[in-house]
This record gives sequence, C-alpha cells and structure tokens, in this order.
Amino acid sequence: MNTKALWKFIVPLAIGIIFWLLTPMRPAAVSVAGWHMLTIFMATIIGCILQPLPIGAISILGFTAAVLSRTLDIDTAIAGFGNPSIWLIAIAFFISRGFIKTGLGRRVALLFVKLFGKKTLGLAYSLLSVDLLLAPATPSNTARAGGIMFPIINSLSRSFGSKPEENTERKVGSFLTFTEFHANIITSAMFLTAMAGNPLAQSLAKSQGIHITWMNWFTAAVVPGLICLIVVPFIIYKVYPPEIKETPNAKQWAQGELDDMGPLSRPEIYMGIAFLTALILWMSGTALGIHATTAAFITLVILLLTQVLTWNDVLLEKGAWDTLIWFSVLVMMADQLNKLGFIPWLSKAISTSLGGFSWPIVLLLLLLFYFYSHYLFASSTAHVSAMYAALLAVAISAGAPPLLSALLLGFFGNLMASTTHYSSGPAPILFSSGYVRQGDWWKLNAILAIFYIIMWAGLGSLWMKLIGIY
Repeated sequence: MNTKALWKFIVPLAIGIIFWLLTPMRPAAVSVAGWHMLTIFMATIIGCILQPLPIGAISILGFTAAVLSRTLDIDTAIAGFGNPSIWLIAIAFFISRGFIKTGLGRRVALLFVKLFGKKTLGLAYSLLSVDLLLAPATPSNTARAGGIMFPIINSLSRSFGSKPEENTERKVGSFLTFTEFHANIITSAMFLTAMAGNPLAQSLAKSQGIHITWMNWFTAAVVPGLICLIVVPFIIYKVYPPEIKETPNAKQWAQGELDDMGPLSRPEIYMGIAFLTALILWMSGTALGIHATTAAFITLVILLLTQVLTWNDVLLEKGAWDTLIWFSVLVMMADQLNKLGFIPWLSKAISTSLGGFSWPIVLLLLLLFYFYSHYLFASSTAHVSAMYAALLAVAISAGAPPLLSALLLGFFGNLMASTTHYSSGPAPILFSSGYVRQGDWWKLNAILAIFYIIMWAGLGSLWMKLIGIY
C-alpha cells in the first residue's frame, strides 16, 4: 500500500477510534450498541468515499468490525445479504449486460438517430429517448452512459469533425455529451431500477415503515421527469450551443452503422422479449402479486433459457456481485442504526431545533442540504447511504408526509449529480472524454441545479398532491 493509499486508510480508522473512545460521552438517549454502530458506519462510509481499497473490501472490513466488536451478532449481520431490493439491483445488472452483449441497446440508439437526427437538437432528443427507454432495466447508470450511449455520441461527433484533441469539440460533441449527462440524471430519477442507489433508498425507507414500489416511484416522477427531458436539452442548446445546428449526415451515418450490424438477430429478439416482460411485471406487479425482485428473477431465467446470457456471463458480471456485497452491508448498517435508536434520537434532536418551522420549510431545507452537500461526495450511492435515512427521519418527525419525503429524497439522490465532474459514475466517463471543460461543467450544472430544485421539489410536490401521494 503506497503512502497516499495508507493515509486514505488511516483517516477512517482514526475517526472510528476517536468516536469509539467517545462512547462514555454519547447522548443519554443513545445506547452503547447504537453509538458503536454509528462509529463503524461512519468509518465505513468515509472509507467508501476515500477508497484506500475497493468499496466491496471496505464494506467487508466494516461488517467484520461490527461482528468482532459484538455490536451485532453474526445472524443479524449476515441477514442483510437477503435483502430483496439489493437482489433486484444485482439481477438488473445482468439484464443490462444482455443489452450490451446482444447489441440491442446500440441498435435502438442508431434507429433513433436515423429517425430523428436531421438537426443537432433533434439528435440530442433522439439520444435521450434511448436513455429513457433503456433506463428501467439498466440500474448501472454508469453502464448506460459509458457502455451504450457515449460510444455512439463519440463516433457520431467525430463523424462531424468534432474532436477534443483538435479543439473542435464545440461543433457538436460538447452539446451531445453534456446533454446525455443530464438525460442520464433525469432518467435515473424517474425509475426505481434506473440507478443503484434507488433501491437502497427504498430499503432505507422500508425500515422506517414507508412502502415505495416501482409503480408509485414512477407515477410520482413521470411528470417532472418528462418536463425536464423536454426542457433541459433546450436550455443547454441555448446557453451552450453547438456550432453545427444541422446534421443531415447523421441519418446516413446511422444507416451505415446499422448495415454493418446486419438484420435483427435472434438474441436481440429474445432480449427485447425479456425486457418487455420485466417492464410489464414491474409496472403491474402490485396488482398481480408479483414482487419486483421476483419479476427480475423471471427475466433472468428467460435470458438464461434463451442463452442470451450464459451462466458464465452471470458469474463474470463483477459489478453485480460487487454491488450485492457492499450494498447489503451498508443497508444492514443503516437499518441497525434505526433499530438501535440512533436515527430516532438524531431526527428528534434536529426536528426540535427546527421546531419553529412548518414541515414544507423543513423538507425544503433538508432537500437543499442533501443536494448541495454532494459537492463533498464522489458517489451518489455513498451519499444516499450516508444521509438518506437520517434526513428522512428528520422530515417525518417535523410532520412532513412520509411517502412524499421518501420519494423526494429518492429523486434528489439522483439529481444531486448535477454538481461536479466527479459527482457520479457517468460524470468522470463523459468529462474525461474532453468534450466539456471543467469550468463549463460546473457553471452549467449550477444553472441547471436551480431548475431541477424548482421542478422536482416545487412542481413535483404539487403533482404528488394531485395524484394522492400525500
């Protein structure tokens, strides 16, 4: 371990030791076990942020510390690996792999470019439509942006002579790249299964007695989401315009790429059937009595029986197994913080200090804090893990409607990526391409952040009131 990595390891360890030694000075309402759980959770989260080791390894260290210190018994700790929401995400990674392996995701994107790519703005809308279509079955927004969308954007931009190394990125590449980044943020917020942190929020809300389903998440998000998908590309087009406004050659380029791919293959057809099956079951699962995770298993079975995926593909999907491990540990720890009394104490303490404010003001302040504190995070999922449960508990204790609070905080767990070039998985992939300069990235995000807050906290709340969420 080099010196830099050693320091990244020492910092969370030192913080953990300090807080452990402060156990005698803990608030009277917090049990010893609750304080120790907080200490281990904080050290684990800081380790996940600094990453002296991969997140999965850090989570195993935290898991082991919780058991060895007898903060938790092994049966309680190991039960966290049976969380159905986390298995939903793991299986959705496999479904996402099917899109990439069969080429169906690329084919769909090229078809949209062919149909709507006459103008640069239309080209952007066609690409975000693909992101919207793929999002429900692609929980890795990083894979969606980096594995499917960006290769097409990069090839398309270069076909128009837009190349960062030649300082011609502003022709079309900058606009398309930055628009895809925001399309990815919006679509991630619209579906429970579109970003890995969303089911984590679902699990954390469940531990506080709030039932989030795939359908009520989508129903609450659809109006602000669609408005953002329509308006945000136009805002970017006006404040960060491409030099090339017409792209008549895009259709010919897309057709050429489609010709190279050949006719629709049998694996692509099977992949399409599996995707539609998953989507139908996720949307109607409540009425049919089929759990969302069961629907995901059904979809995986289809992919295995049709040999779209082999068992070796499943075993080699490292992102899924990695997520299953560290998500399980973090969700288990957050759940124990609630059961051991720390979250109830914290929410009561904060809500008491905010007692002079009405619940809408408290909820708005919490959302703003959640959003802008993301400048300190390089992972949306780590941020959700660290703050979601506590902020939700504070909102509820202040009198805010539980489901409204849970959903808004869930949406903002995605929207807060509109901050930095290191804010989430897709951000460094798209930023490192060189199409958008860092100053432009931060400035444009600061503008769009205000729009998102108004649309989702304002219009989104009104929409949820209209449909009876609260």
